[in-house]
Amino acid sequence: MDYRSLLCLILAYALGGIPFGLWMGFWVKKIDIRRQGSCNTGATNVFRVVGKPWGILVLFLDASKGYFAAAAPGLILGPDAGFFLALACGVTAILGHSFSPWLSFKGGKGVATSLGVFLAIAWLPTLMSFAVFAVVFSLSRIISISSLSAAASFPVMIAVSRRAVPEFKGLLAVSVLLACFIIYTHRANIGRLLRGEEKRLF
Repeated sequence: MDYRSLLCLILAYALGGIPFGLWMGFWVKKIDIRRQGSCNTGATNVFRVVGKPWGILVLFLDASKGYFAAAAPGLILGPDAGFFLALACGVTAILGHSFSPWLSFKGGKGVATSLGVFLAIAWLPTLMSFAVFAVVFSLSRIISISSLSAAASFPVMIAVSRRAVPEFKGLLAVSVLLACFIIYTHRANIGRLLRGEEKRLF
């Protein structure tokens, strides 16, 4: 790995770690979002505690940082950067979001940042999984079960739509790991879902 590739990974981690939800809470209501609601810095908690437009804005910003982290190798190294460096930078950004260097290695659950990353890398299966999210959310109004359903469907969508590409095996493996990671970050939500205690968004 040359120094430029390492720089891309470092930048991706730092970018992924930017706590937009925390900043939004401070900026709009002068509160620490980590002490409000679910105590999470993600868009859903911002939506509930700070307000609907601010939650949507945080969703957009968290997705954008994932998108630009995955796109960074192409911007810095040019067209020869390679698919797997972009994928590695995207994964690094997701880890940066969930284990932020600016928040003592704590953070959000990684769903919005994952959306941005894979829109940059594999947009069609990502949109297919987002459609799963939308359908489940329209029926349940629960963000966590919608996110879990989308994450679980993502490897299937990769298998359906990307089987013919040379990077298929690597992309499929990462999609499975990502699904497992999203399940891990939602472990408290899963407990509440099993107890019937998970709140609807509205």
